[in-house]
Amino acid sequence: MTGTDPQAYLDLVDWRRRVGDLYRISGPGTLARFREARNALFRTHPQSPIEPDERASFQGLRYFDPDPAYRVTARVEAGDGSELVIDTGGEDGAVRYRRAGKLAFQLGDQDCELTMLSLVQYAGGLFVPFRDLTSGRETYGGGRYLFDTAKDTDGLVLEIEAGSPDVVIDFNFAYNASCAYSPRWACPLAPPENHLKVAVRAGELSYKS
Repeated sequence: MTGTDPQAYLDLVDWRRRVGDLYRISGPGTLARFREARNALFRTHPQSPIEPDERASFQGLRYFDPDPAYRVTARVEAGDGSELVIDTGGEDGAVRYRRAGKLAFQLGDQDCELTMLSLVQYAGGLFVPFRDLTSGRETYGGGRYLFDTAKDTDGLVLEIEAGSPDVVIDFNFAYNASCAYSPRWACPLAPPENHLKVAVRAGELSYKS
């Protein structure tokens, strides 16, 4: 974000807090309530990635039907600590990440692996972008995000037990980067090592059919 309008920065803080709140929804019907609340946020918030002139007619984001088969156990393996640079093509330019670890898991009978990235410049955290065989067909061509702890989008997606290398990840919450909704946004997208050779028919579909 550029400019000096303090209200825009306050709105961005509020947006990130509200997004984080979505990932703390609990109780019956969590996924349905998450999607409903996310639609409301995208429709009304000044920092929504939806173009302002599209918000009045916005009918909601598109999703695959919930599928418990895409909630799986993954083993966290050590990363090699090497750096990876992703060019966003926007004002952020090249973003530096460190390969902090790997998620090893199965989808169906397919062994899968995703690199977990950690920002070098600020915030740190763990970030997992990915592409799969639905990318560019049913889902956004640049891929989707599984979670980004620096943006507080992991609460319902990543279940951790202290001292255990095993976690639970839920692709039903996979979501599009902001650049999937409008060309005014630029985003870090999945590197080749995070291109899955399976179709992940869970989570968010492309913005427009």
